[in-house]
Amino acid sequence: MYGDEPLSVLHVDDDRDLCSLVELHLERAESPLDCTVSTETNPREALSLIRSPETDFDCVISDYQMPEMNGIDFLEAVRETHPELPLLLFSGEETGEVAAEIIQAGLTDYLKKSVGTDQYTTLIRRVGHAVESDGEFEADGRVELDGIGVVGTDERFEEANDEYASFYGYDPDEVVGKHWTELHPSDEVEHIKTHVLPVVEGGGKWTGRSEGLRADETTFRESKMVTALDDGRLLIAVDDLDDSRLASSD
Repeated sequence: MYGDEPLSVLHVDDDRDLCSLVELHLERAESPLDCTVSTETNPREALSLIRSPETDFDCVISDYQMPEMNGIDFLEAVRETHPELPLLLFSGEETGEVAAEIIQAGLTDYLKKSVGTDQYTTLIRRVGHAVESDGEFEADGRVELDGIGVVGTDERFEEANDEYASFYGYDPDEVVGKHWTELHPSDEVEHIKTHVLPVVEGGGKWTGRSEGLRADETTFRESKMVTALDDGRLLIAVDDLDDSRLASSD
């Protein structure tokens, strides 16, 4: 599935004990991934490894809280030289608190640290997904997904930034409280229920193109990413592929 050679994974975390556990679980014989794990406790040293012509990593796993720079700063630095390298944040940070930073840093995926061995099984699966997607957090690898929204377990929006709301013709406070189906035409709602939500609820990340419904009842093509947060909420990132906001201002 991933080629003949083992995957080369770099894990960056200042907790040496955790690094040992990640290496143990990802490299164990019964793991569905054939990979070798390199560990680094210093993010600046990790950057040097990534940028070295002598190393070629298939995926990078990083903590958030680290000495000298946090995980987002580290990932942004990686993106400067390796824009397509799959990057996973494996952190104890609450997802909602760094959701906007995750999108803006071009992160491939996020997994919250927990207790027990199940988290390593999930991590293995997320690494596999990340490598298969070629590191693309964007829906088509071309556009920036600046609009960010969070849908609660009641299927209603809890958060929406200015960009997200503007794509649909609302102010952010007008989006909060709306059911997600109100921002899509009926045929698109059915598509999302049938094809998108099952992927996300199964622990995956859906990326692709969708159709949005504006406040004035017009529709637009949107590039979209949907993934589940650790508490069951959904993180959604979008961009307007029609550039309709720009067109309307001309």
